[in-house]
Amino acid sequence: MLVDPSFLFRFEVSLNRRACTWNSQGIKLPTSFRLPSFGALADRPVFGDVRVAWSAKGLAIQVLVNGKRQLPWCRESRLDDSDGFHLWIDTRCSPGIHRATQYCHHFLWMPAGGGPRREQPVVSLVPIARARSHPKTVPEGQLKIAAKPRHDGYELSGFVPATALTGFDPSGQPRIGIYYALIDRELGWQTLTLGPEFPVMDDPSLWGEAVLAS
Repeated sequence: MLVDPSFLFRFEVSLNRRACTWNSQGIKLPTSFRLPSFGALADRPVFGDVRVAWSAKGLAIQVLVNGKRQLPWCRESRLDDSDGFHLWIDTRCSPGIHRATQYCHHFLWMPAGGGPRREQPVVSLVPIARARSHPKTVPEGQLKIAAKPRHDGYELSGFVPATALTGFDPSGQPRIGIYYALIDRELGWQTLTLGPEFPVMDDPSLWGEAVLAS
C-alpha cells in the first residue's frame, strides 16, 4: 500500500481505572482493559493480548503472547534488539512536539534476558533518542515485572509507580500520550498505531492519546 492507513488518523483510547495490588504473581487485568492494535489496518500482525490500567498509584500492564514456536530472544545488554513489550507514555500529552521532553517515558518489559543464564525477566526505563530532556531517574526495584513461559509464547505483567512517571497528574492532566509496540523477532511488530517504518520510538507526535477514564 502507498499510504499506511493508520497515518491518516489521530487515535484515542480509554484507559480504565483499577486499584492494582502487586504481588509475586504480578497483576491480572480483565478483558475490559484490553487495548486495540490499530496497526492491523496496515496488515501488521496481531499476536498479543495487551491490557493497561491506571490508578493514582501508577500504571499496570498485562501482556499475553501466543503463536510462537521459538523461545523469546532477550538480552539485558541489548535492549533495543530484544523481544518484549515497549510502552511509551507522555504524561502531558503534547501531540505537536517531535522530540521527547522530560514528560516522555519509554518502558520495556522482557520475559527473559537477565541473570547469569538469561532466564530472569527484565524491566527498564529506556532513554529516548533525540530527547530534549529526560524524565527523572527511576531507582532500582521501583519498576515491577513478573513473567512466565507458555507452550506457544509467554505472559508478563508489570507496574510503573506514579513516582516513576515524571509529571503524572491524573486529576489535573487526565489525557496522556501513549504508544506501544510488542516486538518479536519471530512474529514481527504488533503496534498501537504506526510501525517501525516511521520514527515512532522517538517522535511523540506519532503516538496516540489516552483518556484516563474513571
